[in-house]
Amino acid sequence: MTLPSHIDDLLKLASQTGETLAPLAADVDAGRSNGHEAYRVVREAELLGLLIPQDAGGAGLGFGAYTRVLEQLGIHNGAAALGFNMHNVVIGGLAETAGTPLPPAADAFRSWVFDQVIHHHKMFASAVSEAGNGAKLRGMRTTYRLSKDREHYILNGEKSFVSLAGAADYYVVAARAEDGESSEVSHFVVAADDVGVRFGTVHSMAAMNGTSTAGMTLKDVTLPRSRLYLNVEGMSLFKLVREPHWMTAGYTGAYLGIAEAIYRFTVDYVTASPQRAENPVIQHDLGRMSARLRAARALVHEAGDLIERERGSVEANAMVHAAKYVIGEVGPELGRDAVRVCGSAAVSKKAPLERLIREASFSSVMPAKPYDCLEYLGKAAVGVNLHDARTFSW
Repeated sequence: MTLPSHIDDLLKLASQTGETLAPLAADVDAGRSNGHEAYRVVREAELLGLLIPQDAGGAGLGFGAYTRVLEQLGIHNGAAALGFNMHNVVIGGLAETAGTPLPPAADAFRSWVFDQVIHHHKMFASAVSEAGNGAKLRGMRTTYRLSKDREHYILNGEKSFVSLAGAADYYVVAARAEDGESSEVSHFVVAADDVGVRFGTVHSMAAMNGTSTAGMTLKDVTLPRSRLYLNVEGMSLFKLVREPHWMTAGYTGAYLGIAEAIYRFTVDYVTASPQRAENPVIQHDLGRMSARLRAARALVHEAGDLIERERGSVEANAMVHAAKYVIGEVGPELGRDAVRVCGSAAVSKKAPLERLIREASFSSVMPAKPYDCLEYLGKAAVGVNLHDARTFSW
């Protein structure tokens, strides 16, 4: 199978894949499944290569087009879409270097990752969050050091919230230098079966159970120097400050899909009864839901498209922060509207709406959090230098 190159065909593939994922959501949410079946479906659809450049065998999607594909998956299975995004958070920034000449070691790293995804169907995930610090790079306690022969890196630490635990093949781990002389953070590719890697029990959560999220312990994990991300130490904070869209808003497509699913369920519920469908109060409720959803969708799509046109600009970065904030507000608002319109159907475990409402409410947990989004937008409005890493507690 080869991924189609046209966005309409990719959206169709995402919708078809989503239909396969949809029946899996309830079992995972109820704890009857570990959720790994969903990622097998994603692998078999070859969606892991969405962002990989076309000349390397992928679809070559940019951020805006990817957001639309993720939205389609999120409509059918929000948790699986969120988990899948963790793979692309890792791949996205690397894919955006396509066509940019790199030093030999960095170019070899990029080629290796692309090859692992396209030809070996490997899934990547991100391992950043730590207890008490969240996903912020400053304050990172996981450390790395060079081995005595200077041919390997040795990692030690604990991550608290690693999605795709046990499902992915590789985890990109954020760590600071052990000597403590610098606040700079680097990323390293750790394989699931590397010696010294251990995952805890998958968290049972109020939402996002399908992300297969658990703690991760690294005990003297020894890696070849080639596993340093792009073969550059201390690049992580620099990259995040200038191009924060993957960390900030990679999730927005999934949460937009969840909001869409809430609206669709409500409309289907109303139209199943002519008496409800003809009620002017309910019609107004649906109208308000439609307006909110359309506005959020327009903002999310435009923010994604602006990243493709002006990646790294203050306006593009501000737009993705705005999109993340707004979809985090609109999803729960639609959930409240749906409860009012659907009544007892909203709390029935037999229907997906109860799960969708829970999923939508946790957008605020994922970076960037609402306060961080508003802080970024407010500082952009008054002309603060947003490319200065000291501006925020990144």
